[in-house]
Amino acid sequence: MRDPFSIQDQQIQPGERALIDLTLPKLSSHTFLSMPVHVVHGKKEGPCLFVAAAIHGDELNGVEIVRRLLEARALRRLSGTLIAVPVVNVYGLIHQSRYLPDRRDLNRSFPGSAAGSLAARVAHVFMEEIVRRATHGIDLHTGAIHRTNLPQIRANLDDPETERLARAFGVPVLLSSTLRDGSLREAATGLGIRTLLYEAGEGLRFDEFCIRAGLQGILNVMRSLGMLPAVKRQSRVAAPFVARSSTWTRAPESGLLRTLVPLGARVQRGETLGFISDPSTGAEHAVKAHTRGVVIGRIQIPSVHEGDGLYHIARFSDDHDEVVGEVEAFQQTCLDDSAALDPPIV
Repeated sequence: MRDPFSIQDQQIQPGERALIDLTLPKLSSHTFLSMPVHVVHGKKEGPCLFVAAAIHGDELNGVEIVRRLLEARALRRLSGTLIAVPVVNVYGLIHQSRYLPDRRDLNRSFPGSAAGSLAARVAHVFMEEIVRRATHGIDLHTGAIHRTNLPQIRANLDDPETERLARAFGVPVLLSSTLRDGSLREAATGLGIRTLLYEAGEGLRFDEFCIRAGLQGILNVMRSLGMLPAVKRQSRVAAPFVARSSTWTRAPESGLLRTLVPLGARVQRGETLGFISDPSTGAEHAVKAHTRGVVIGRIQIPSVHEGDGLYHIARFSDDHDEVVGEVEAFQQTCLDDSAALDPPIV
């Protein structure tokens, strides 16, 4: 029998699960706040995986992914420990905001400090109570408000073990991404905790495709780590396409954008991606792709200003037609999954 899992003076016995409320600084109204933490402590030894959502308070897909993850029947046979945090930035969730009340970005505030800013204190609590107890991590994100992302994993693909887990996640697109100063992924990696960042969907919106892809990806990683038993019949997963760089195509003028290409589209250098029209004069400006690649992120609203990022294009060394085909097949597989327990969000 393995040892109990201890967090904030509570002990979770092997084979049990618990909900712990980590104390956070109060609101200015003296309202008490806490960060919800679900711990599932398996009967058998194994890795300790943290799954974190809503570090940005307006990124809601991850909250639903964690809810479905905690209901997964596969967890009955868990080896190791799962720490699932559906809402890290509780303040941002309340205000439907990416940021904390001090206007800081929590994902630029790690590892934090017990005596620092509000953002630093929240980051410190998360690092000390969650990250330091883990061996691996998955950080769930979406695009910013009015921007959407194709399901993708961002990770340090130069590390062989991180690359193995990134490929196991099972999305068609991997982006070899450098570490950002102050990010959770950087702070966790600095402690030797390999961490994947899942990007999919849009802020303040649920996206069923992105939710299903994220849930399946986490379960795939847990199987790859030996935390869950392997499935007998696993559907074919094509080798993911790795992008080593990406770039934003920006608005040449201000106005109203009429977009011509969807998320996941293959584009060529010089191709017209859309038109920006002046709402007063009707004058038009074409938006041209500056590189060939696949659209992995896109603005969602017509109103744009000069310099706004409109299309995020990933560059691949592989055949772009194959990338697009795999993305379409992956989307269809996720949405057609008859094994999904929850009715689709529409």
